[in-house]
Amino acid sequence: MSAASPGFLQGLLADIRARAAEFEQQRHISPDIIEGFKQLGVYRALVPKRLGGLEWHARQFCELIETIAQADGSAGWVASFGMAPVYLAALPTATFETIYRDNIDTVFAGGIFPPQPATYVDGGIEVSGRWSFSSGCMGATVVGVGISPRKGETTGLPRMAVMPREKATIVEAWDVSGLAGTGSHDLVVDKVVVPEEWTFVRGGASNLSEPMFRYPALAFAAQVLAVVNLGIARAAIEELRRLAGGHKAVTGAPSLGDRPATQASLAQHEAQLQSARTWFYAAIDDAWASLTRGDPLSPAQTSALRLSAAHAARTGAEVTRGMQMLSGMAGIYNSSPIARCVRDANAVTQHAFLGDIVYQNAGAMLFGRDPLPGYL
Repeated sequence: MSAASPGFLQGLLADIRARAAEFEQQRHISPDIIEGFKQLGVYRALVPKRLGGLEWHARQFCELIETIAQADGSAGWVASFGMAPVYLAALPTATFETIYRDNIDTVFAGGIFPPQPATYVDGGIEVSGRWSFSSGCMGATVVGVGISPRKGETTGLPRMAVMPREKATIVEAWDVSGLAGTGSHDLVVDKVVVPEEWTFVRGGASNLSEPMFRYPALAFAAQVLAVVNLGIARAAIEELRRLAGGHKAVTGAPSLGDRPATQASLAQHEAQLQSARTWFYAAIDDAWASLTRGDPLSPAQTSALRLSAAHAARTGAEVTRGMQMLSGMAGIYNSSPIARCVRDANAVTQHAFLGDIVYQNAGAMLFGRDPLPGYL
């Protein structure tokens, strides 16, 4: 159960759907929607119950993100970073607990790339630089940036330095064709000293023991992004069905819903989407069953999480583009919900976690070879 009533969720989704163009135009999700996410429980969903959180499991969270993304892809993408507790669990336990005891609805945004050189000084690590792709930073309360810490001539493993949002400056550089409403602007930090205990090795092991914190963090980070395209594709299908009820072709041809070719194509796309969605959630369920038994995930299970996520993202984009093709001229206007769905779905597939390298690594494992470092 979420922190809010089902009626609140439906009202929030209706508001998001009605204001999707607003988010796209202003290039970030409006503050009142972020407050709505807090009431919904997005940011406490994965926090342990002992700290006041909801302690959801992976499927519950992904289903919520899919639902939000059906209302608007950018809103779903921003909400997906409610997965931050899983990522931040690599912090020392005392630091993690401080973050969520101070604010159970902490909104985290990170700028990882490129990792910037950072030097150890008295009191911690001095951080300076500029980082791109900080999705949702306009509504964040805590931010993290990627660093390469240095002691003399020695450079340590890449780390994430975590700090209050007010320590960073947001440069509104997000000017893109898809997911424009995510506000994935740049973060600039100038000589901020971050205590070492407020840093962690990126992709490092969790320091918490609950099942969600034994789930592979990088695989989950890919899943919460991929599931956005399952929601977007569903929205595109529903918009085509809506058009079919009243859209008349300018040529005088039968309406969309009366054309046999369109009927067959819609059914094929529905089958594609349902198949990809079923595998996506089946991989999650299989992994979760192992974790709740106390068993570690096998490499094959982790690879299935990664591969099914990439497949879901790309299938969602293919289905969305298919809906635009079937919509004819109605789907080419920038104001068309289907056109926005296409812009957003294409952008999802560009994320590094969902790229061709996933297929290369999964394929290597299917041949009994080792994947590249970081895949598992």
